[in-house]
Amino acid sequence: MALSSFQPRRRNVLAVQGAYYLVTGVAPFVSRRWFERVTGPKTEWWLVQTAGALVGVAGAGLTCAVIRERVTPEVVGMAVGWALSLTVIDVVHVARRRIAPSYLLDAGVEVAILAALAMGENETHA
Repeated sequence: MALSSFQPRRRNVLAVQGAYYLVTGVAPFVSRRWFERVTGPKTEWWLVQTAGALVGVAGAGLTCAVIRERVTPEVVGMAVGWALSLTVIDVVHVARRRIAPSYLLDAGVEVAILAALAMGENETHA
């Protein structure tokens, strides 16, 4: 069962999340120089591309679900899981000094997505 029409906020959040994941997922394929300027140098470029591809596919899936009005509880669950996973990875590895502090900007976006999705949960009779 797809989310009903009374939940436009949640659909909008998922649309933004999908677009953000598409852009950030494709970024490593557009320009390595630009990507590393923002995120710091990388030694395992294949790993960056693998993560980018997976994030981009997640973004494409979210975007398609929103456009086709097929946002099911499972889609929302995956969206929450992706945002939580990326937040933890960003924060833990910045704290360990394995990745650049610029990744905390991504963590901030992920936390904002999570907060907005949680607020959309209470939108049943607004």
